Amino acid sequence: MKIIEKENVNWEDQFLHQDVPSITPYLIPDNQTAPIILVIPGGGYGHRAYHEGEPVANWLNQNGIHACVLRYQIAPISEQETIEQAQQALQLIKSKRNDWGLNDHNQIGVLGFSAGGHLAAVVSNHHIETEGFSSRPDFQILCYPVITMGEFTHEGSKANLLGENPNQSLIDQYSCEKIVHEDTPPAFIWSTANDQSVLSINSLKYAESLQRYQIPYELHIYQDGRHGLGLAEDHPNTMDWKNACLRWLNAYITESEED
Repeated sequence: MKIIEKENVNWEDQFLHQDVPSITPYLIPDNQTAPIILVIPGGGYGHRAYHEGEPVANWLNQNGIHACVLRYQIAPISEQETIEQAQQALQLIKSKRNDWGLNDHNQIGVLGFSAGGHLAAVVSNHHIETEGFSSRPDFQILCYPVITMGEFTHEGSKANLLGENPNQSLIDQYSCEKIVHEDTPPAFIWSTANDQSVLSINSLKYAESLQRYQIPYELHIYQDGRHGLGLAEDHPNTMDWKNACLRWLNAYITESEED
């Protein structure tokens, strides 16, 4: 896993396999305690959408939050290697906090869009630990996420990640509504009711599973908005997701500090 400084990233090559896997840090000077969020762009596991990467990191910085953008393996994907890459990215961030002038108590979360939301949800439920660093994030932010690999899935994401005609065991393993457990971190989720690419029932399925395990979550289903809105700057009906997310995050961070 490489760390690439943002000044050295050629975003025109975002759709290629160069520098994969890698993270690009967007750190705020003189802010040791702010949360760190791993930003995971979407793209159906077939490409990485630029507008769901660097612009999101910049927005987080503007609101006092450190960010790292993940460049992960896209199709062809061998044996779901992308999942391990995201897990390793979270471990790497935790291991580098002191080197970056941060402390060991920063909350570390994931923020993913579409298929990136699926990847964020998977690593929020499938955790690994090596060399003393767990891949478990402290919170998850899922934006119009692909959740299920079964009925109502996004077929392109499913085929790119699992291959053609995956067996039921593999489908279940990566259907996020089926892998929630007692140690799943809190979630902020949003989608739109008329998203025709990734149906909002994905978000509803995940929220139902979180409810079943009494995992704290906030869910917003906005009435209107095409798939892939990103920051939704030009969409008045859904652009408030950012404010709602920041309110949720600030409340969550405050509660965690009090505990």
